[in-house]
Amino acid sequence: MRERCLLVALITRLTAGVVLMAQASLLQASDAYSDTLDSEKGRIAATPVVSGLKHPWGMAFLPDGRMLVTERTGTIRYVTSDGRKSGPLSGMPDIEVGGQGGLFDVILDPAFGTNRWIYFSYSEPGDGGNSTTVARATLQEKSLADLTVIFRQQPKFQSAQHFGGRLVFTPDGNLFITLGERGRRSQDAQTLNTHHGKVVRIHPDGGIPVDNPFVKDPAALGAIWSYGHRNVQGAALHPQTGQLWTHEHGPQGGDEINIIRPGKNYGWPVITYGEQYGGGRIGDTTKSGLEQPLHYWVPSIAPSGMAFYTADLFPAWRNNLLVGSLKFGQLVRLELNGDKVTHEERIKIGSRVRDVRQGPDGAIYLLTDEDDGQLLRLTPAGSK
Repeated sequence: MRERCLLVALITRLTAGVVLMAQASLLQASDAYSDTLDSEKGRIAATPVVSGLKHPWGMAFLPDGRMLVTERTGTIRYVTSDGRKSGPLSGMPDIEVGGQGGLFDVILDPAFGTNRWIYFSYSEPGDGGNSTTVARATLQEKSLADLTVIFRQQPKFQSAQHFGGRLVFTPDGNLFITLGERGRRSQDAQTLNTHHGKVVRIHPDGGIPVDNPFVKDPAALGAIWSYGHRNVQGAALHPQTGQLWTHEHGPQGGDEINIIRPGKNYGWPVITYGEQYGGGRIGDTTKSGLEQPLHYWVPSIAPSGMAFYTADLFPAWRNNLLVGSLKFGQLVRLELNGDKVTHEERIKIGSRVRDVRQGPDGAIYLLTDEDDGQLLRLTPAGSK
């Protein structure tokens, strides 16, 4: 018995050591080159962790200190904090790559430490065209195993744009999936018999929660949580309220931030602060029964990626909302008072920012969406 107790204690200490080493490895990310950026709250060091990524789209932090990074071209890779990237993991499904389509977000199961499950979204080809699809698989060192599709956007439609694709787990274990309206300027986002232009909520195995708002409506798809969206590419849970916040692309202007509530209609294309490309009115800006955005941008910043900052490395940024800008190559920092934006700062990154995450070390990690894309680590200039 005494030997068994000693063995358990040793394993516990070794496990704790592995976690500390993983955190330390992130804190010691390669500083061979870093650019210094100006911000209102002090200078920022932007250090490339890795380059040579093909249009990276999403990332997830693993318990051992590595990251998973998706490339829109259809690959998932491991990336280490010292700048090494693995070869593509095998076992991926058939992915239709073209235009805005390809491989999108990746997220770990809340019980990843025991089940090794990951979830990822992608454009799946099939009868009638393509659609945003979500699969679950077991992560192995060089491959994915036991791949199962848990959600398919219906109906499929041949289009190369507006896939959405962000994934967010809730504390109760359900999964939010954001879905674009596929570029259909019809009323698809306003109907409840398609998944186009919706946020959906499912169980991790693909089942439909019984408390979804339209689950008892025979004319509606039960997975729908909210509707009237154009192309949602940023989503995160508010750290205090637990509510889902999203942002979506407008047309020419009218990018929106919304707090997503069950059963609500967010207006596209009936109301928008954007306009037709080249000019011309699309709809109204307000209408009874349709939700107003919490914040919007005119002209468009082309937002992608979203994170609430809750760590200590940037104390002046605590509880701020961070949003990437594809169009202007910026990190947008929003100060909040409840559900009001009280101040906006735009920090020039110089590359299209596709994803924004807070790392376990408190640093901010950005993916730049380019043919030679980078994973960047932002820290206060001069910090260790």
